[in-house]
Amino acid sequence: MTDLKCKLLIIGAGPGGYVCAIRAGQLGVDTIVVDESKPGGTCLNVGCIPSKALIHAAEEFYRISAANAGPLGISASAPSIDLGKTIEWKDGIVARLNGGVSALMKKAGARFVEGRARFIDGKTISVIKDGQEIQIRAEHVVIATGSAPMELPFLPFGGDVMSSTEALELTGVPKTLAVVGGGYIGLELGTAFAKLGAKVTVVEAAERILPTYDKALTQPVAKRLDALGVTVMTGAKAQAYEGGALMTDQGAVQAEKVLVTVGRRPRTQGIGVEELSLTMDGPFIKIDNACQTSMRGIYAIGDVCGEPMLAHRAMAQGEMVAEHVAGHAVEWDKRAMPAVCFTDPEIVTCGALPSEIDGTKSVDFPFMANGRAMTCEREDGFIRVVYREDDNAIVGLQAVGEGMSEMSAAFSLAIEMGTCLEDIGATIHAHPTRSEGLQEACLKALGHALHI
Repeated sequence: MTDLKCKLLIIGAGPGGYVCAIRAGQLGVDTIVVDESKPGGTCLNVGCIPSKALIHAAEEFYRISAANAGPLGISASAPSIDLGKTIEWKDGIVARLNGGVSALMKKAGARFVEGRARFIDGKTISVIKDGQEIQIRAEHVVIATGSAPMELPFLPFGGDVMSSTEALELTGVPKTLAVVGGGYIGLELGTAFAKLGAKVTVVEAAERILPTYDKALTQPVAKRLDALGVTVMTGAKAQAYEGGALMTDQGAVQAEKVLVTVGRRPRTQGIGVEELSLTMDGPFIKIDNACQTSMRGIYAIGDVCGEPMLAHRAMAQGEMVAEHVAGHAVEWDKRAMPAVCFTDPEIVTCGALPSEIDGTKSVDFPFMANGRAMTCEREDGFIRVVYREDDNAIVGLQAVGEGMSEMSAAFSLAIEMGTCLEDIGATIHAHPTRSEGLQEACLKALGHALHI
């Protein structure tokens, strides 16, 4: 058994963990990162990056497939897809990013130890790999173990019942696919497989899809799903998978494969967290505004702390914790944190929603009045601005439309910088772009929109 010592020990090399390690190394903090898998965590290996690669491939395939039916005068022979080759391409991207993350941690001076970690006490961690144990003692420990897909007892993962992880490894497009859960993960992957040619049925227990988003933002997504031939069953409960069919309280759904996306659970079991008697918030670890837990010297970041489970939230928390350990006066501020749903069309939210804060109003600008949206045959959706009535300060921005994920930085920057309607209204926006919708929404709120 070999013992190691460091100032900062990070359990988990996902987005939060590796960013924490890189920043800590930059600040001269002696850092060790422990993970039993490759650096990058769920996001890089089996989540954000792989799913966006599949979504992109599906969109390219669908554009070619649908060209003959469009008004553009384009003729194309029937396309085909080798999904196995697509998965190889996706895996190549993941491998490149794995190597990049490892190189960045090494460059910053952080050491990576591969193996499964478990607390011995608040300062000591046991790491086991291939039956060999290493003990690491640290002044500060960061729990950054992330989350895992939730399993339903009547739909256990295995065989034809998949989590998002297995769905991203399929080498063939199923003829029929049932998606249990109409949240962002289920709809992102369900839409991709529908564009690849699968007959997709979404089973959602709530009365509408994307129930955590406000209804106005989800309506264009629901309309698009219908246009893609996706069947959506709302207010429906899955019960079992028998004989190639998903059984629900609204009848049987024929399904070659079943994708279960009903949420994610924090990965806190098996690392000895329960033995530390940390204060919990339900299944999540409770933290303060510096991401410190109830035990001095132990921090927690990312999905183990609860919603919103976003990679960029974990990254920001990891950076902040590294600075806190280095002695900087920092604390968590999430007011300008954007969230993106990569459905078709995409949804972006940042800051307050309409009516969430007293004394605010909201207006929206529809893409049907936007020249760039028209030339791309995608006039669905809008950009919305939420502002305080007394001083016109922008406190929230939301949008639904094609390519809206790229507006997320503008939204968070506007709120972070404390901009007012007049600031964005007076800023020249390039024409023709969808981003003009942001300026037009602000001008509309001021009473003098130019193009509606």
